[in-house]
Amino acid sequence: MPSKTKAVKAAMAALPSIPKELIDQFVTGPMSAEAVNAASLAFKKALIERALGAELGHHLGYPPGAAKPEDASNHRNGASAKTVLTDEVRCASRCRATARAASSRS
Repeated sequence: MPSKTKAVKAAMAALPSIPKELIDQFVTGPMSAEAVNAASLAFKKALIERALGAELGHHLGYPPGAAKPEDASNHRNGASAKTVLTDEVRCASRCRATARAASSRS
């Protein structure tokens, strides 16, 4: 049975590397624990919003801002507030995570 330390090291090795320039945008000097937590939550929120947007674009078959293809029955219908539950915290975001068929609108 692998040790917990080996499992943690394996999980850390599987994480993508974060560019130094991105870290420099978040860290401009010494940070308190609260500032580190706030930066972590802001990054997590942006990451979740991007992932939800990409998932919707994949589902609909066209990117945001593009015209809806003629053969597509679903379309973007605006943005609304969403609450995503993570292991650590509830993350409220405003994103386009819904699609409605044009024929289902009244």
